[in-house]
Amino acid sequence: MSPAPHDEPLPAAQRISLQELLLLSSVFVIAACGLVYELTAGALASYLMGDSVLQFSTIIGCYLFAMGLGSWLSRFVERQLVAQFLRIELLVGVVGGLMPAGLFAAHSWLPPSELTLFRSMLYGLVLLVGILVGLEIPLVMRIIKRQVRQRYALKDLVSQVLTFDYLGALVVALAFPLLLVPQLGLVRTGLVFGLLNVAVACWALWMFRAELRGWRQHALACAGSAVLLLAALAGADRLTTWAEDRFYGEHILIKETSAYQRIVVTQGKAGVRLFLNGNLQFHSKDEYRYHEALVHPAMAAHGAPRRVLVLGGGDGMAVREILRYPSVLSVTLVELDPHMTRLFSTLPLLRSLNHDALRNPKLRVVNADAFGWLEQHEERFDVIVIDFPDPSNFALGKLYTSSFYQLIDQHLDAGGYAVVQTTSPLIARRSFWTVVNTLESVGLSTTPYHTHVPSFGEWGFVLAGRRPWAVPRGLPPGLRFLTLDSLPTMMSFPADMSRVETDINRLSNQALVREFEAEWGKVH
Repeated sequence: MSPAPHDEPLPAAQRISLQELLLLSSVFVIAACGLVYELTAGALASYLMGDSVLQFSTIIGCYLFAMGLGSWLSRFVERQLVAQFLRIELLVGVVGGLMPAGLFAAHSWLPPSELTLFRSMLYGLVLLVGILVGLEIPLVMRIIKRQVRQRYALKDLVSQVLTFDYLGALVVALAFPLLLVPQLGLVRTGLVFGLLNVAVACWALWMFRAELRGWRQHALACAGSAVLLLAALAGADRLTTWAEDRFYGEHILIKETSAYQRIVVTQGKAGVRLFLNGNLQFHSKDEYRYHEALVHPAMAAHGAPRRVLVLGGGDGMAVREILRYPSVLSVTLVELDPHMTRLFSTLPLLRSLNHDALRNPKLRVVNADAFGWLEQHEERFDVIVIDFPDPSNFALGKLYTSSFYQLIDQHLDAGGYAVVQTTSPLIARRSFWTVVNTLESVGLSTTPYHTHVPSFGEWGFVLAGRRPWAVPRGLPPGLRFLTLDSLPTMMSFPADMSRVETDINRLSNQALVREFEAEWGKVH
């Protein structure tokens, strides 16, 4: 009896040997490692030189260019393909794996005046790693082609290699923000994937041991590379602590990396500070000035607010001020990062700063993107407090656009007010007035104002609503900074902060991000 069709053996040309499967698997690992180095460099550039799409774009562009250059250079590698591939894997593993740790340490060690030197180091390493990664795939393809000889057409070989290449990139693209960075951090992520590159080199050493010249020297190189990366991995936490202590200049109480940002809380003689991606968010010695100015002009002017929405402000400080009003029945806090609301609702020191506001029964915490949440809900509120980080990138810039403010208008009661923290009208004058103009473009009446917060300097806010703002009759007791007499003076702008004409910030142009980059870039 002849075998059933499904029992027939595959033709030799279609079968993949174990060696070929391992070679193709190495392509998967190579692609994953290469993308990790690219993403860690981009994330580090954003963390250390400003949270900006510009950093990611330039890093990725340089990296892809370097990969293309490496692919072109691979044509000049003609002899000892396996030995050359092994050496390149070790170089990629060591240089790429140590790159995040080295850049982190260099940024902390170099004085602020040497930012140009740091940029040169960053882009130099990105170009070097990119060239090495660009060399890998062409060499692997040639090694596989030599092994299979005539059993594969070129189109089939290219198809298989690129399939494994793209699969590796896909896995890392998903794992990097969701698993790798939150669980390992940037430094350890780089080192772990450096070890994977070394593992590929060790596999090549074993698989092709019969044909490699100088096998002992290659084995020593593999062992040395592995020991170096393992030693660095063992000391990664100490290195990160040292670098961040130097960068922040104070004792670090908390350091966490979420899927969205790097959260650092420090404590010094003057108090507690919160940093997100290296940018100061508040200092406990004067945060009351900022949060009182943010919340009370809108809340007190309303008269008897009952339903309040807070967008951003996961530290709970704005909620603390809102809860001073007995009329408030409910507060909805929409904060993207659950790490923030967890930290400020569980740790005793942080809970003391917000007076346990995030545990108040009147509060409902929603961990979601504010733009998407507003689109999906129809609730209306008496007051909306918008406390986002400054618009330093396009992801944040969308929360300052006319499209977003149209959603705010739709969620405001007829007599309600919204208030927006709006960067410094002194340092970023055009950015400040861009927000004012954008709010007015959707039909809202605005009242810009400013105050001095020592940790930030001169800082701006914008009240918006369907009715003009008027000085309230009273303020809640217990305020440390704001008074009825001081409110009118906050609405007055000297000549160097007075209104200027600007573009409207729309989703289609993100004019505000460009203005912000130009103005704050002069300060750093």
